[in-house]
Amino acid sequence: MEMDALPADPAVQELLRPYPVRISLPVQWGDMDAMQHVNNTVYFRWFESGRVAYFERMGLLAGSEGSGVGPILHSTHCRYRVPLTYPDTVWVGTRVTEIGLDRVHFAHRIVSLAHGRVAAEGTAVVVTYDYREARKAPVPEPVRRRILALESEPVAVAGGA
Repeated sequence: MEMDALPADPAVQELLRPYPVRISLPVQWGDMDAMQHVNNTVYFRWFESGRVAYFERMGLLAGSEGSGVGPILHSTHCRYRVPLTYPDTVWVGTRVTEIGLDRVHFAHRIVSLAHGRVAAEGTAVVVTYDYREARKAPVPEPVRRRILALESEPVAVAGGA
């Protein structure tokens, strides 16, 4: 998995430019289903891989820094645009669009190198969760600052859920 670089194709670069965290993943033969295209659930795994790469950059994984506070998925959505097949390589772009008191809103874009275009776009809401106390927790201030520093486009900062 390649992270944060941009692919050689200028058109694909432009599609990924608004996403500060980018990873490259190969389409696996086993990603396809009986209909001979990548199964819909795989796109959600790719989105998750993008979020995990983002979390790693932000220091927001469960138990990070001994706080016990980490991410938990609240909801996710996907808009499929192009069916994908093996062989291909996808680039997953991930960015934050809003930071709430106890949640972070993500936007994802999957770009196919074989097609040279957007294959899917999606969103996710991730709640910061105190795994020791089994309840929501505020987004840690250092994480909030790192997100705002990483994002080149404005991020909405909301006060509540």
